[in-house]
Order: sequence, then C-alpha cells, then structure tokens
Amino acid sequence: MALTITGLSKTYPNGVKALKNLSLSIGNLMFGLLGPNGAGKSSLMRTVATLQDPDSGSIDLDGLNVLTQKDEVRKILGYLPQEFGVYPKISAIDLLQHLAVMKGVANKTERKQMVEGILNQTNLWDVRKKSLSTYSGGMKQRFGIAQALLANPKLIIVDEPTAGLDPAERNRFLNLLSSIGSNVTVILSTHIVEDVRELCPRMAIISNGELLLEGAPAEALESLRGKIWSKVVATDDELRTLETNFNVVSTHLAGGLHEVRVFADSSPGDGFRPVESDLEDVYFVSLARQAAN
Repeated sequence: MALTITGLSKTYPNGVKALKNLSLSIGNLMFGLLGPNGAGKSSLMRTVATLQDPDSGSIDLDGLNVLTQKDEVRKILGYLPQEFGVYPKISAIDLLQHLAVMKGVANKTERKQMVEGILNQTNLWDVRKKSLSTYSGGMKQRFGIAQALLANPKLIIVDEPTAGLDPAERNRFLNLLSSIGSNVTVILSTHIVEDVRELCPRMAIISNGELLLEGAPAEALESLRGKIWSKVVATDDELRTLETNFNVVSTHLAGGLHEVRVFADSSPGDGFRPVESDLEDVYFVSLARQAAN
C-alpha cells in the first residue's frame, strides 16, 4: 500500500494557508506525522480521508485517485479523527454492528465474527455491552480504533489519538497501534514526540503547512550527532543570557534548575557538555530552522 501526496495546497476562506505545496510519500508501515498545533496535520489528514478537497495537488492511494475516487478510497480506509463522537447510550457491540452495516458488511455471520474479533483485538470484549458514555478516555479511543478497523481497511489514519490520555491508557493505546501497524499502513498524526519515537520507522515533520523533514527517526538523530550540548543554570538571568547568545533547542526544569540544550557544531564553551540527541531535539531544530528562514 503506497500513499503519494504531491503538491498539496489548501487555503481556508478565512485566509489561513493550512497546506503549502506539500509532497509526501508513505509506504506500508507505521508513519509518524509530527508538528505543533496548527501545523496543518489535521487539514492533511482530512484531505487524505476524503473529507475535504485541496485547492491544488494530487493524492494517489495504491493507484486510486483520492480526490476523484472517494467512494473507492473509503472502502479501504479507517479514520479516527481528533474529535471523535459516539452515541453515548448505545453499547459498543451494537454500535459496531451498525457501523459495519454502513461499511457494507451485509453478511450477518461475517459481520458478527468481524465485530467480535475487533472487540477482542481492542481489549473491549469484557465491556462490549456497556454504554459508551461509561467508557474512560482511553476506552473511547480504543473504540475509535475498533470502528476504524471495520471492513479490513488497508490504510488507517489516527489524528492526535493520545492527547489527554493518562500514562497507563496511553501505553495501552500505543501497544494497540503497534499491533495494528504490522498489517496495514497507519498514519499517526500527533504533536507528541514520544509517540512517534516509540512506534514509527518513518516520520515527517510539518509546520505552517510546509514539510520540514521526512525520513527515518534514526537518520534524523544521526544528523544531529555531536551537535547537541547541555548546560545547567540556576537563575532566570543566566537562562536569558544563553537564549540570547546561543541556538537554544529546549529548556527543562530539573530540581529547580534549568537544563538548557543548545545546537552547535562545536562546544559553545565552559560548562557545556555533549549529550546524545533525541527526537525532541530533531523536532525543535527543524522548527527553529523554519523560523530562521
């Protein structure tokens, strides 16, 4: 399954340029789409999911024209949007049965086997008869994946799926995504760097509707090898001095002190020590480069 996005642009009526000539290639794997809030991730995902048209550009999904063959694309697409609503008084099993009918699974036996299998896969079997209003945030997200899995999709899109989940629910959800991603193409759109680091063999970073980076996380990390430096400072004045004089990637509080990470080809000076780069460094360096241009 190959998804090829070419020259995609989208400007909304209020003048916001959500996508700017964006091109991207996604293969048969778990693909991470990183970017800050407002980067254009949801606009891109909604366009791929056939929910809106771009102003220009094209999208090819394994030979299907996503912009003109929407009905055919929807037959092989599963989608969990950022804002996912459910009918609160209906049980999970009844709603999945209903949605399976809408997806075209007409055979009753096939539909029953499919729904029961998905409920087990998403670890919702024991609560299948409970109304969705009683579900926790993590359970609702797993139900969102359950509905996206109906009719054996070849491409699954999940938009900001772990935002707001507690650590335990987040881990359960990421484990579920990992198991799904071994069989189908999954696009994980998120602003949470850890989600991409843990799951995705390939990734892209977008901001302000533009593609900043595409490749394997390991390759992106290698590009920063020997260029990330750390220093701990005690006061806000020291922090501001570093921010003025150096290319500060990020700052973190640790025990009341500021740990400052700086991007530089060689040592910035006394007190700095070299540290291993991480995907958060890649993310912030990419955003800083865009801001400087």
